[in-house]
Amino acid sequence: MTNLRPIMGLSAAHVVTDIYSPVLSAILPLLILEYGYSYFLAGLIVTVWNLTSSFTQPLFGWLNDQRGFGVPVKYTILICAFFISCIGLISNYWLTLLFAACAALGHALFHPSALSLVSRLASGPNRGRLTSFFVVGGNIGFAVGPLIAGVLVTLWGLPGLVVMIIPGICMAVILHVIIPKGIDAQPEASAPPVPSPISSSDSSAAPTENGFQKYHGISLLITGSALRAWGIFGSVAFLPTYLSMVRGFDLATANIIVSVLLVAGVVGQIIIGTLSDTYGRKELVLLFTLLAIPFFVAAFTLSGMLSLICLILFGFCLWSTFSTTVAMSHEMMPGSPGLVSGLMLGLAVGAGGLGVAVSGYIADVAGLTTAMLLITVPVALSLVFFAFVPYPWHTRNRETV
Repeated sequence: MTNLRPIMGLSAAHVVTDIYSPVLSAILPLLILEYGYSYFLAGLIVTVWNLTSSFTQPLFGWLNDQRGFGVPVKYTILICAFFISCIGLISNYWLTLLFAACAALGHALFHPSALSLVSRLASGPNRGRLTSFFVVGGNIGFAVGPLIAGVLVTLWGLPGLVVMIIPGICMAVILHVIIPKGIDAQPEASAPPVPSPISSSDSSAAPTENGFQKYHGISLLITGSALRAWGIFGSVAFLPTYLSMVRGFDLATANIIVSVLLVAGVVGQIIIGTLSDTYGRKELVLLFTLLAIPFFVAAFTLSGMLSLICLILFGFCLWSTFSTTVAMSHEMMPGSPGLVSGLMLGLAVGAGGLGVAVSGYIADVAGLTTAMLLITVPVALSLVFFAFVPYPWHTRNRETV
């Protein structure tokens, strides 16, 4: 399999790139303590990252597909690594916002360019399996990012973040060696579309809709996904601060807990995504979104190890539904996979990122614990929107067969 090496290299690059994604959330406690930022101003830094990265990805993807515009992936990693690493060396708030935005642009540029390469290289009968290698890489990076950042700032303070430029540089050199010459700059406009794995006769597939009904359904799914993203990013953004300032954990331990929560979510995506093929996507999305709420409340009302277990179960339940709702969106709009991916991974995630600033404002006014507990409100609202998505109930279809 001659293309396996570059694909695995791109997967490793995805790990490295997404390591930088949760760094800002991990260092918020130090930014608040050292520079006196309010929760709103601190949360706004994370919001700038989320909005810049999420809302520009669809644009960069469209330019890459339609116009042949794309920055080589090795340079996108360097952009992201440089600006995130240098944030620990600056104290000016507005410069911090600028560096966060520049790092997010590198992050946004990476994904369409890298996915275009993976799609080109992962041809043949193993396309799905090879592509999954790339996707899992990002999940791993996002999960271990807080751990790495937490250890560095615990050892050397905020300036210790500069060490994080090393994996970016190493990864750029590796990609320069293993990516076939010339392919990194080729557009994929002429690539054939990937056929849908769901046949028209599959009783679990979403029904064919036209016009308003189709876009009304996908808008409900996107809105629910945005509210869920608020729950995910809001909890991840302020959990290190809550665990260190309210529960008394040191920052390294707090970020280890967040990393475990995120790893649980990665495992959940694989498990729930697999189970959804048998037991229905909508059923499992509703079930685990619902279960996430009491686990989150229990994490803040209980104490000790039981509280931490509930927190990890919250991460498993809520984050596990992410890949399943993406699969639902592709089945609802099988003729527009690029557009719907941009909407789900860009628009929905970016809109959910706005909630981090809102949660920060609530923390300033009513306290951090109250703000954390109120994260259950957008999660509960996402459950309502998911319930009204016109996607078939798998169990009902099986009964009628």
